Amino acid sequence: MVASPQEKVRRRLSSYLGRAELGIYAILAVLLIATALAAIASAGKLLAGGLGDWKTGEQIPRVLNELLVVLMAVEILNTVRISIRSHILVIEPFLVVGLIASIRRILVITLEAAALTKEGRWVSDGAQSVFRASMVELGLLGAVVLVLVFAITLLRRYAPTPQDPEQVVVAEE
Repeated sequence: MVASPQEKVRRRLSSYLGRAELGIYAILAVLLIATALAAIASAGKLLAGGLGDWKTGEQIPRVLNELLVVLMAVEILNTVRISIRSHILVIEPFLVVGLIASIRRILVITLEAAALTKEGRWVSDGAQSVFRASMVELGLLGAVVLVLVFAITLLRRYAPTPQDPEQVVVAEE
């Protein structure tokens, strides 16, 4: 069977778009690796500075924040790698990144709230309203964490297996 000129153009265009997609994924992967390495270096610098000044208690939350950024970058990099290799949309890494980001925000809010209660800054009305807003945000983030954990659990339990081709959506090549 001879392919029509329109079919040849579609195949050629699809091939070019596939190559462009792979190129974009490669650039994204390089940038994610650079971001993760920079965050690791920053965390190391913060920790070394804290050890040098004997203030590790103050630096540890910042180091933890940087390391959670590294975890998010690595999870996104894993998603990019899976997309490059299999052309399958995998949702679980996105849920994991959302979970890590939510936990990271919870830690940041907790540290900010702890800073509000130190050094007598709690007496101002502005600090109390910020604290109330932070508690509402913490409650909402807690609910988001529970929903994400539940979604990941459901996904792992009921995800389609590769042996079931009708349930797996594969991008056309």
